[in-house]
Amino acid sequence: MMIKKNESFLKNRLKSIGYAFKGAYQLITTEASVKVQLFIGVIMTISGIYFHLTAFEWVIQTLVIALIMALEGMNTAIEEIADFIHPEHHPKIGLIKDIAAGAVFIFAVAAVIIGLIMYIPKIF
Repeated sequence: MMIKKNESFLKNRLKSIGYAFKGAYQLITTEASVKVQLFIGVIMTISGIYFHLTAFEWVIQTLVIALIMALEGMNTAIEEIADFIHPEHHPKIGLIKDIAAGAVFIFAVAAVIIGLIMYIPKIF
């Protein structure tokens, strides 16, 4: 992923976007936790259509889905870096991975709460 300084700004940006798409594709197609989050995102999008979310609710739901998937991606990147740096089991590497996973978990709990706040009044 080397971007040359003498290339045009636009060409460099297009290369960066290409690398980002490649990373997103790899994440979605190889990581089980991201596949689960994508599936939940699709279900919630279908639910949003069924329950006629307002524009503001769509913004909130879209941000929550995107953020949880982005956090899963960051968690995966941290795990990959940690495994690359220290392939053998090490307590500090384990702690780093646990903290990264904990950050995803915290937001996942918040996402469920946000979903309940949005959907319970529509269901009952």
